[in-house]
Amino acid sequence: MTSRIRLLVSAALVVVATAISVGSAPVARAQAADDPVIVVGGTFSPEFTVLPLRNRLADDGYDAYTFALPGGGLQDIALSSQALGDYVDTVLAQTGASQVDLVAHSQGGLVGRYYIKNLGGSSSVDSLVMLGAPNNGTRLANIAGVFGITQICDACEQMRRGSTFLNDLNAGDDTIGDVEYTNIYTAFDEVVFPARTARMNDGATNVKLQSYCWRIVGHIGLLGDGAVYDGVDDALQGRSIRPDCWKF
Repeated sequence: MTSRIRLLVSAALVVVATAISVGSAPVARAQAADDPVIVVGGTFSPEFTVLPLRNRLADDGYDAYTFALPGGGLQDIALSSQALGDYVDTVLAQTGASQVDLVAHSQGGLVGRYYIKNLGGSSSVDSLVMLGAPNNGTRLANIAGVFGITQICDACEQMRRGSTFLNDLNAGDDTIGDVEYTNIYTAFDEVVFPARTARMNDGATNVKLQSYCWRIVGHIGLLGDGAVYDGVDDALQGRSIRPDCWKF
Protein backbone atom coordinates (compact mmCIF):
# COMPACT_ATOMS: atom_id res chain seq x y z
CA MET A 1 0.00 0.00 0.00
CA THR A 2 1.48 3.33 -1.03
CA SER A 3 2.00 6.16 1.44
CA ARG A 4 -0.77 8.18 -0.21
CA ILE A 5 -3.27 5.34 0.12
CA ARG A 6 -2.27 4.80 3.76
CA LEU A 7 -2.86 8.50 4.40
CA LEU A 8 -6.30 8.39 2.79
CA VAL A 9 -7.30 5.25 4.74
CA SER A 10 -6.12 6.81 8.02
CA ALA A 11 -8.08 9.98 7.34
CA ALA A 12 -11.19 7.98 6.52
CA LEU A 13 -10.88 5.98 9.75
CA VAL A 14 -10.58 9.19 11.76
CA VAL A 15 -13.75 10.57 10.13
CA VAL A 16 -15.66 7.32 10.78
CA ALA A 17 -14.46 7.14 14.39
CA THR A 18 -15.45 10.74 14.97
CA ALA A 19 -18.91 10.15 13.50
CA ILE A 20 -19.42 7.08 15.68
CA SER A 21 -18.26 8.98 18.74
CA VAL A 22 -20.61 11.88 18.06
CA GLY A 23 -23.51 9.63 17.15
CA SER A 24 -23.16 7.51 20.27
CA ALA A 25 -22.72 10.39 22.70
CA PRO A 26 -25.34 10.24 25.47
CA VAL A 27 -28.08 12.80 25.29
CA ALA A 28 -27.80 15.17 28.23
CA ARG A 29 -30.80 15.14 30.58
CA ALA A 30 -32.72 18.37 30.95
CA GLN A 31 -31.45 20.34 33.90
CA ALA A 32 -33.30 19.52 37.09
CA ALA A 33 -35.63 22.11 38.55
CA ASP A 34 -33.90 24.84 40.52
CA ASP A 35 -36.07 24.35 43.61
CA PRO A 36 -34.82 22.05 46.36
CA VAL A 37 -37.10 19.02 46.66
CA ILE A 38 -38.26 17.69 50.02
CA VAL A 39 -39.64 14.15 50.06
CA VAL A 40 -42.21 13.96 52.87
CA GLY A 41 -43.02 10.58 54.39
CA GLY A 42 -46.35 9.30 55.63
CA THR A 43 -47.74 7.57 58.70
CA PHE A 44 -45.34 5.07 60.34
CA SER A 45 -42.82 6.01 57.65
CA PRO A 46 -39.22 6.38 58.88
CA GLU A 47 -36.71 8.14 56.69
CA PHE A 48 -35.39 4.99 55.00
CA THR A 49 -38.77 4.27 53.39
CA VAL A 50 -38.54 7.41 51.23
CA LEU A 51 -34.83 7.08 50.41
CA PRO A 52 -35.40 5.17 47.13
CA LEU A 53 -37.38 8.13 45.79
CA ARG A 54 -35.00 10.67 47.26
CA ASN A 55 -31.99 8.87 45.74
CA ARG A 56 -33.58 8.76 42.30
CA LEU A 57 -34.17 12.49 42.49
CA ALA A 58 -30.58 13.10 43.57
CA ASP A 59 -29.23 10.90 40.78
CA ASP A 60 -31.17 13.03 38.29
CA GLY A 61 -29.62 16.22 39.60
CA TYR A 62 -32.23 17.42 42.06
CA ASP A 63 -31.16 18.92 45.37
CA ALA A 64 -33.22 16.42 47.37
CA TYR A 65 -34.01 16.17 51.09
CA THR A 66 -36.22 13.99 53.27
CA PHE A 67 -38.68 14.79 56.05
CA ALA A 68 -40.17 12.12 58.31
CA LEU A 69 -43.35 13.02 60.20
CA PRO A 70 -42.63 13.57 63.90
CA GLY A 71 -43.66 10.70 66.16
CA GLY A 72 -44.43 8.47 63.22
CA GLY A 73 -47.26 10.75 62.13
CA LEU A 74 -49.57 9.86 65.03
CA GLN A 75 -49.98 13.41 66.29
CA ASP A 76 -52.36 16.11 65.08
CA ILE A 77 -51.66 16.82 61.41
CA ALA A 78 -51.52 20.55 62.19
CA LEU A 79 -48.53 19.94 64.48
CA SER A 80 -46.74 17.89 61.83
CA SER A 81 -47.42 20.71 59.37
CA GLN A 82 -45.77 23.20 61.69
CA ALA A 83 -42.72 20.95 61.90
CA LEU A 84 -42.65 20.69 58.10
CA GLY A 85 -42.81 24.49 57.86
CA ASP A 86 -39.80 24.77 60.16
CA TYR A 87 -37.89 22.29 58.02
CA VAL A 88 -38.79 24.15 54.83
CA ASP A 89 -37.38 27.33 56.40
CA THR A 90 -34.18 25.45 57.26
CA VAL A 91 -33.75 24.15 53.70
CA LEU A 92 -34.41 27.58 52.22
CA ALA A 93 -31.85 29.14 54.56
CA GLN A 94 -29.25 26.47 53.71
CA THR A 95 -29.73 26.65 49.95
CA GLY A 96 -30.57 30.30 49.44
CA ALA A 97 -33.58 29.24 47.36
CA SER A 98 -36.84 31.17 47.48
CA GLN A 99 -39.13 28.13 47.19
CA VAL A 100 -39.11 24.35 47.54
CA ASP A 101 -40.99 21.55 45.83
CA LEU A 102 -42.67 18.94 48.03
CA VAL A 103 -43.11 15.30 46.99
CA ALA A 104 -45.35 13.88 49.69
CA HIS A 105 -46.46 10.31 50.30
CA SER A 106 -49.73 9.34 52.01
CA GLN A 107 -50.43 11.48 55.11
CA GLY A 108 -47.51 13.63 54.05
CA GLY A 109 -49.74 15.03 51.32
CA LEU A 110 -52.24 16.27 53.90
CA VAL A 111 -49.41 17.72 55.96
CA GLY A 112 -48.19 19.60 52.91
CA ARG A 113 -51.68 20.82 52.04
CA TYR A 114 -52.34 22.08 55.59
CA TYR A 115 -48.98 23.87 55.65
CA ILE A 116 -49.75 25.59 52.36
CA LYS A 117 -53.34 26.50 53.20
CA ASN A 118 -53.13 27.45 56.87
CA LEU A 119 -49.52 28.19 57.77
CA GLY A 120 -48.39 30.49 54.99
CA GLY A 121 -46.69 27.81 52.93
CA SER A 122 -48.13 29.03 49.64
CA SER A 123 -45.29 31.54 49.37
CA SER A 124 -42.59 28.94 50.07
CA VAL A 125 -43.86 26.00 47.97
CA ASP A 126 -43.73 25.96 44.19
CA SER A 127 -45.13 22.46 43.57
CA LEU A 128 -46.81 19.84 45.75
CA VAL A 129 -46.69 16.36 44.22
CA MET A 130 -48.70 13.82 46.23
CA LEU A 131 -48.43 10.04 46.06
CA GLY A 132 -51.41 8.12 47.41
CA ALA A 133 -52.60 10.94 49.66
CA PRO A 134 -55.97 10.42 51.41
CA ASN A 135 -57.27 13.81 50.29
CA ASN A 136 -60.85 12.76 50.92
CA GLY A 137 -60.09 10.27 53.66
CA THR A 138 -59.78 6.51 53.63
CA ARG A 139 -62.05 3.75 54.81
CA LEU A 140 -59.06 2.20 56.54
CA ALA A 141 -59.11 5.06 59.05
CA ASN A 142 -62.83 4.48 59.60
CA ILE A 143 -62.09 0.82 60.29
CA ALA A 144 -59.31 1.84 62.67
CA GLY A 145 -61.85 3.89 64.60
CA VAL A 146 -63.97 0.81 65.18
CA PHE A 147 -61.03 -0.87 66.92
CA GLY A 148 -60.18 2.21 68.99
CA ILE A 149 -56.89 2.92 67.21
CA THR A 150 -57.89 6.53 66.63
CA GLN A 151 -57.78 7.06 70.39
CA ILE A 152 -53.99 6.85 70.26
CA CYS A 153 -53.59 8.32 66.78
CA ASP A 154 -54.97 11.81 66.28
CA ALA A 155 -53.98 11.80 62.61
CA CYS A 156 -55.85 8.53 62.04
CA GLU A 157 -59.02 10.16 63.33
CA GLN A 158 -58.39 13.14 61.04
CA MET A 159 -57.99 10.87 58.01
CA ARG A 160 -61.41 9.26 58.46
CA ARG A 161 -63.79 9.95 55.60
CA GLY A 162 -66.04 12.86 56.59
CA SER A 163 -63.81 14.00 59.46
CA THR A 164 -63.97 17.60 60.63
CA PHE A 165 -60.31 18.01 59.71
CA LEU A 166 -60.82 16.92 56.11
CA ASN A 167 -64.04 18.91 55.72
CA ASP A 168 -62.14 22.03 56.78
CA LEU A 169 -59.10 21.22 54.62
CA ASN A 170 -61.28 20.65 51.55
CA ALA A 171 -63.54 23.64 52.12
CA GLY A 172 -63.24 26.29 49.44
CA ASP A 173 -60.49 26.18 46.84
CA ASP A 174 -58.44 22.96 46.92
CA THR A 175 -55.47 24.60 45.18
CA ILE A 176 -54.02 27.56 47.02
CA GLY A 177 -52.19 30.50 45.43
CA ASP A 178 -49.73 29.71 42.64
CA VAL A 179 -48.79 26.27 43.97
CA GLU A 180 -48.97 23.49 41.36
CA TYR A 181 -50.84 20.49 42.80
CA THR A 182 -50.41 16.97 41.41
CA ASN A 183 -51.89 13.70 42.69
CA ILE A 184 -50.48 10.39 41.50
CA TYR A 185 -52.41 7.40 42.81
CA THR A 186 -52.95 3.71 42.17
CA ALA A 187 -56.04 1.56 41.78
CA PHE A 188 -54.38 -1.09 43.96
CA ASP A 189 -53.81 1.09 47.03
CA GLU A 190 -54.55 -1.08 50.06
CA VAL A 191 -54.31 1.84 52.50
CA VAL A 192 -56.06 4.73 50.75
CA PHE A 193 -59.28 3.30 49.37
CA PRO A 194 -61.43 3.64 47.45
CA ALA A 195 -58.75 4.95 45.08
CA ARG A 196 -60.82 7.97 44.01
CA THR A 197 -60.44 9.48 47.48
CA ALA A 198 -56.93 10.55 46.47
CA ARG A 199 -58.27 12.93 43.85
CA MET A 200 -58.59 16.70 44.29
CA ASN A 201 -60.60 19.41 42.54
CA ASP A 202 -60.16 23.03 41.49
CA GLY A 203 -57.26 22.70 39.09
CA ALA A 204 -55.17 19.93 40.60
CA THR A 205 -53.71 17.40 38.16
CA ASN A 206 -54.95 13.90 39.03
CA VAL A 207 -53.03 10.97 37.57
CA LYS A 208 -54.23 7.39 38.02
CA LEU A 209 -51.22 5.19 37.28
CA GLN A 210 -53.28 2.43 35.68
CA SER A 211 -54.66 4.87 33.12
CA TYR A 212 -51.16 4.74 31.60
CA CYS A 213 -49.49 1.57 32.85
CA TRP A 214 -51.36 -1.59 33.75
CA ARG A 215 -49.25 -2.77 36.65
CA ILE A 216 -49.96 -3.67 40.25
CA VAL A 217 -48.50 -1.01 42.54
CA GLY A 218 -49.59 -0.75 46.17
CA HIS A 219 -49.41 2.08 48.68
CA ILE A 220 -45.74 1.72 49.65
CA GLY A 221 -44.89 0.73 46.08
CA LEU A 222 -45.62 4.29 44.97
CA LEU A 223 -42.29 5.28 46.52
CA GLY A 224 -40.20 2.90 44.44
CA ASP A 225 -42.00 2.37 41.15
CA GLY A 226 -40.19 3.69 38.07
CA ALA A 227 -43.29 4.80 36.17
CA VAL A 228 -44.49 6.71 39.23
CA TYR A 229 -41.09 8.35 39.50
CA ASP A 230 -41.27 9.33 35.85
CA GLY A 231 -44.59 11.05 36.59
CA VAL A 232 -43.03 12.84 39.56
CA ASP A 233 -40.17 14.01 37.36
CA ASP A 234 -42.66 15.29 34.77
CA ALA A 235 -44.54 17.23 37.44
CA LEU A 236 -41.40 18.80 38.86
CA GLN A 237 -40.24 19.77 35.37
CA GLY A 238 -43.61 21.31 34.52
CA ARG A 239 -44.28 18.82 31.72
CA SER A 240 -47.49 17.01 30.83
CA ILE A 241 -47.53 13.91 32.99
CA ARG A 242 -47.26 10.66 31.02
CA PRO A 243 -45.60 7.95 33.13
CA ASP A 244 -43.08 5.82 31.22
CA CYS A 245 -44.32 2.25 31.60
CA TRP A 246 -40.89 0.85 30.66
CA LYS A 247 -39.36 2.19 33.86
CA PHE A 248 -39.40 -0.05 36.92
